[in-house]
Amino acid sequence: MQRYGAASMTGRLERVLVRPPLPEDAKRWRECGWRSAPDPARAAEEHEAFCVLLEEACAEVVVSHHDPGNPDALYPFDPVLVGSEGAVLLRPGKPARRDEPEAMAETLRDAGIPVVAALREPAVAEGGDTLWLDERTLFVGIGYRTSREALPALEQAFPGVDVIPFDLSHWNGEGEVLHLLSFVSPLDGDLALVYPRLAPVRLLQLFAERGIATIEVPDEELQTQGPNVLALAPRRVLALDGSPVTRKRMELAGVDVAVYRGDEISRKGDGGPTCLTRPLLRA
Repeated sequence: MQRYGAASMTGRLERVLVRPPLPEDAKRWRECGWRSAPDPARAAEEHEAFCVLLEEACAEVVVSHHDPGNPDALYPFDPVLVGSEGAVLLRPGKPARRDEPEAMAETLRDAGIPVVAALREPAVAEGGDTLWLDERTLFVGIGYRTSREALPALEQAFPGVDVIPFDLSHWNGEGEVLHLLSFVSPLDGDLALVYPRLAPVRLLQLFAERGIATIEVPDEELQTQGPNVLALAPRRVLALDGSPVTRKRMELAGVDVAVYRGDEISRKGDGGPTCLTRPLLRA
């Protein structure tokens, strides 16, 4: 039975890694740039309910407890990518997250996923800056957390994959990071959710050339993480509650939208449903 392989953003989610909030994480919230201190008990409740939604979508949930004391470890999408050959350890651009890839490696190996490559200095890259358009095309956002030096490393880690870079906007600077997935989320092979005012022109042009329609997120719902949704299957997504216009637009386009409450686990740390997961296997 296949246990790994997630070079897709919209295939049916069959296996996914999560890292629950730990009580000791909350102490470093300021150091890691969270908006306010998370409440450990409420965060644990929200995360448990989030995992139930993943299980109801028929995904096997793999739980990791790596890097205790680091609140950002709650967002396991950033430290690794998982392709057809196994896991590739990234090298986060945020210094406080540099230990996470190696810390996750043990859980990945225990889950039967080999580690096949790792990015090294001077390259830095975070998963939030990567988007699989298809199994042979990887979009990479170049910004404050992912450098151009990562491009050849990713090409080597994923042979035969076309790695396409996009320069990201300065937005609010290094202190409030803008990832590629901060403004775009694929919903199906021919549909994507986009906040167009931040999207590179060339990305929108590529979508149009490939027949990928877009649903626009309104200005007022960028800050409520409207563009950040997790595809559970084609046209079936999980979103943070609080972006009603974006939700309605997705539903009118035939997308089934489930929502979760994330006041502690998402709003305070600026991490949406994609950030809270690391897909291990998509069909």
